[in-house]
Amino acid sequence: MENMRGSKVISCELCPVLVESRSRIVNGDGKMDAEILFVGEGPGREEDISGKPFRGRSGTVLDKSLRENGILRENVRITNCVRCRPPNNRNPSKRELSNCKNHLDTEIALINPRLIVALGRVPSEHLLGRKVIVTKEAGKIEVKNIAGLDRKVLICIHPAATLYNPNQKIIFESAISKAANWIAPEGQKNKNSSNRGSA
Repeated sequence: MENMRGSKVISCELCPVLVESRSRIVNGDGKMDAEILFVGEGPGREEDISGKPFRGRSGTVLDKSLRENGILRENVRITNCVRCRPPNNRNPSKRELSNCKNHLDTEIALINPRLIVALGRVPSEHLLGRKVIVTKEAGKIEVKNIAGLDRKVLICIHPAATLYNPNQKIIFESAISKAANWIAPEGQKNKNSSNRGSA
């Protein structure tokens, strides 16, 4: 039975607990040829309701930081390690991450981004295959073979962490700024930067 159509998971029953807790499967959102792919850990309540990743308060933080760095949300791709909401917003288990890995790898292969930004500890460890201390490693870019190719992964604080610990806001903003400056994609500049040469 087909369970993916392009980058979209249209059906999946691999994780009974997640199937029970979800309202819907939350697929990635954004450009299919985006140069930057942001990867979170899994949908929360707002994402489960809307069917889109990174909505609600953490999505607002991410959107604001992207805008301040000259990046439009519609010009990037945002997805998660798992596509179904875990009960009570707990972290996805190793088995759940493993069950959804093929879905994520398929999406990464299709998007083929120049830079992957791992938002938080869970996606950082899942993508890099090692223990990550995000607060100490945020902003670091590491090359890892993912979906058959060597890809650059930037470790970043999860935007929600800035809501509970303002001290982490600087770390988060610095990592997002590094992603923006490193990639510098055409067509993703904000109005001020695009008009820089017209004065």
